[in-house]
Amino acid sequence: MTPLIEVRGLEKKFGLMTVLRGVDLVQSSGECVALIGPSGCGKSTLLRCLNQLEIPDAGSLRIGDIPFPAGRPLDRPTLRRLRQAAGMVFQQFHLFPHRTAFENVLEGPLHVLRQSRSQAEKTARDLLAKVGLAARMDHRPSQLSGGQQQRVAIARALAMEPQVLLLDEPTSALDPELRDEVREVLQQLGDEGMTMVLVTHDMNLARRIADRVLFLDSGKVSESGPPSQLFEHPQTDRAREFLRRVRG
Repeated sequence: MTPLIEVRGLEKKFGLMTVLRGVDLVQSSGECVALIGPSGCGKSTLLRCLNQLEIPDAGSLRIGDIPFPAGRPLDRPTLRRLRQAAGMVFQQFHLFPHRTAFENVLEGPLHVLRQSRSQAEKTARDLLAKVGLAARMDHRPSQLSGGQQQRVAIARALAMEPQVLLLDEPTSALDPELRDEVREVLQQLGDEGMTMVLVTHDMNLARRIADRVLFLDSGKVSESGPPSQLFEHPQTDRAREFLRRVRG
């Protein structure tokens, strides 16, 4: 079976600093891959390269039937297809502050997917109910907790009907008691077969929803395996030291 995501030899530099050094990632449809590692190891840059928020310097990438070589930005029609195929959820939510939860989720189906208003409204209502916010549809972000805002952001990404969900530290901006709200939503999506690439320092989240964990160090994939293997029996000294530190 052809993998949904294929990254080969990915390299990215910022000035004289090399952030990614020949990274490979092959991921099947329905699989959740968690990227972990110390700050500055390149995991968020890898995620941003996957939807062209960063333009890689070398290597090749493909999501679904959209290939994109390194070294140049995509043309607008292809970039639009890619952004629809790869929905992005950020650490800081990025909701429209003057719009309600319902209006935030409605925007994509109505204006990008060009659904009819009745269909777009049904999509928004259904997705907010899916993430447990049916009773908060008319609330603006300032009236919602951090966990609720992140669930709105997830619903907004899902409204674009993506093939893959890219999640950049989705629980790190939340108070500990709110993280479980988001973990439960992401676990449900994983159980339903949503393909996800997850950057996280939340080892509980990675253990809970990931099928495979990649440990990045100095811009390379140093180690990979199922959560039970990587967390309980890491093979490299660097991974052992990192996991010891994050576990406290």
